[in-house]
Amino acid sequence: MDKADLAWVSLATLLVLLMAVPGLALFYGGLVRAKNVLSVLVQVLSTFTLAVVLWFLYGYSLAFTEGNAFFGGFDRLLFTGMYDPSTDTHTMLDSIPELSFAAFQATFAGITCALVVGGFAERMRFQAVMVFTCIWMTLAYIPIAHMVWAPGGWLFERGALDFAGGTVVHINAGIAGLVGAYVVGKRLGYGRESMQPHNLPMAMTGAALLWVGWFGFNAGSALGVSGTSTLAFVNTLTATSAAVLAWLLLEWLVKGHPSLLGAISGAVAGLVGITPAAGLVGPGGAFIIGAVAGAVCLWGVNGLKRMLKADDSLDVFGIHGVGGIVGALLTGVFNAQAFGGPGLASLGELPYQMWIQLEGILITLLWSGAVAWIAYAIAGRLCGLRVSAEIEREGLDIHGHGETAYHH
Repeated sequence: MDKADLAWVSLATLLVLLMAVPGLALFYGGLVRAKNVLSVLVQVLSTFTLAVVLWFLYGYSLAFTEGNAFFGGFDRLLFTGMYDPSTDTHTMLDSIPELSFAAFQATFAGITCALVVGGFAERMRFQAVMVFTCIWMTLAYIPIAHMVWAPGGWLFERGALDFAGGTVVHINAGIAGLVGAYVVGKRLGYGRESMQPHNLPMAMTGAALLWVGWFGFNAGSALGVSGTSTLAFVNTLTATSAAVLAWLLLEWLVKGHPSLLGAISGAVAGLVGITPAAGLVGPGGAFIIGAVAGAVCLWGVNGLKRMLKADDSLDVFGIHGVGGIVGALLTGVFNAQAFGGPGLASLGELPYQMWIQLEGILITLLWSGAVAWIAYAIAGRLCGLRVSAEIEREGLDIHGHGETAYHH
């Protein structure tokens, strides 16, 4: 056991927890209207913790043990077999206890489920959110994690590159959120009434915590203290900074002024874009990936959103879906040694690698999208997807949770 590696992975696990609770909760909470802020905080916290519990019960086992190309086995249900109390010994995964890896990955499952909340925020019933999360996590997140990251997984064996979750986390959550926006339907008054964020300083605080936590997300995925973790750390800083400036510059040119909402959206876009590439590209590649992700995601939340005609409340697809796609494709390019990466030695291999990256994107979009549609349908049948028009007008906080965030 390498104590430095164990300490870093343990810290990285806490950093990913910080990303979700309170980072994502505050980010999402600040972006909705005041009457719905608590509902979003509750949904983020509840979906995160539900996912962690499911991960403990069966998720880790089905995702990371040997099985077939799509699911693992049942060897690690309830985290069994990783710790022997009679001899106080742990099974090891490289230089860290397997339990440490399982806990680290639990936080990934948690934040992925929490990200989806942004697609249907301000109108979906809490019971339906929880039912959806159970089904989607089991049938979408777990098999895609297995396919991409587990030896024997379909995309793993094909050679797909995804360092920290461009497909597994971001495209996966992005398409599920978009499907939710379609299935649940648009918010009352969408396109006619103002739906501006109620508290941008809160959203800024959340985005800052996301960025800090993301160093654990990306550099922690090296599973130790190494040159790879250093590269992922530096790339996370560089790409995000480039994305903020790219978004602000384009927004300035198009709208005549840079905005705080644009700056924090650009930061998240850059973080998403560099996620699959973090330890697999050089700093120059990271800079370009960040700038491109910032620019393309600005289009994703404006032009593409209008084309899709969906009320994706908090732009889960426009930022996480689009940013994940950009990152996954450009990882294939900038992984090449000719472009400063540590990977492909010959550019002749690049077309095949790009095809594999595209295959990973398409499988994730189709698989997760189909499962999400089924999961929303089942949740709707069991407990109804959407709150009543009266509750939606008055706010989910007071009706759904018996509380209000502000007492004026």
